[in-house]
Amino acid sequence: MAEITAAMVKELREKTDAPMMECKKALTEAGGDQEKAEEILRVKLGNKAGKAASRVAAEGVVSIHISGDQKLGAIVEVNCETDFVAKNDDFLALSAKLAEMVATQDPADVAALSAMSINGSSVEETRKALVGKIGENISIRRFVRVAAKGTLNNYIHGGSKVGVLVDITGGDVTMAKDIAMHIAASKPVALSIADVPVALVEKEREIARQKAAESGKPAEIVAKMVEGSAAKFMKEVALLSQPFVKDDKMTIEALLKSKGASISAFTLYVVGEGIEKKVTDFAAEVAEAAAAAAR
Repeated sequence: MAEITAAMVKELREKTDAPMMECKKALTEAGGDQEKAEEILRVKLGNKAGKAASRVAAEGVVSIHISGDQKLGAIVEVNCETDFVAKNDDFLALSAKLAEMVATQDPADVAALSAMSINGSSVEETRKALVGKIGENISIRRFVRVAAKGTLNNYIHGGSKVGVLVDITGGDVTMAKDIAMHIAASKPVALSIADVPVALVEKEREIARQKAAESGKPAEIVAKMVEGSAAKFMKEVALLSQPFVKDDKMTIEALLKSKGASISAFTLYVVGEGIEKKVTDFAAEVAEAAAAAAR
């Protein structure tokens, strides 16, 4: 049995907002597995424990480049270790340049982008030089390049921590901006219900099964509860079926229809999403360093 430390309990509480004792019980039941403990809390406490999905786990920025005719664009996430470096001018300049290079030169992947030339050196050499200058690790995590069917619109939020690139046909500038802002706020995972990843839906079904089983209801009622929960989940995470943040009486689909518009695709990046961030005890580190110096 894995030892459940105070740090593990604190980490789970920060992710889920669940009571400390519930976090400890969940970790004990999960044998110390944080992800499994989160699922256990979701079963017991409901969606409140799902806050982990929206938490930023690493630092950095999202940069976006769109061509003048709004037909070609790219969104890039570049990571660093601290928020201080994420505001560094050289770091921001590199991130912006990478977004431009992805849009104009169409690299196949991060490795291909890293091999490209920038100011007489490769991107990788430039990255390493900046690491040496700043003294902090920097990595190019991911990017998407889009050749639009309509026109590209974007939105950057929270000091470049959240970025949206969306391909919209029709409508007007205000509507396009509103939809990009809606995506940043509501964080859909797919364009339509049909596009929601099967693995995500099955995970929700499993959680719903466990919750429904605890109710003691007949099997046929449990099955209906599970499917009802899955349908509700898909509706909540599909962009077109989400209530518009500026008018929750209409969905995004209804908003688009009212403007004679449509969305071909969108990309949403949240800095550090899915990356485990190392949590350090600064006071303990200083004490340890002082003790080492004394020795």
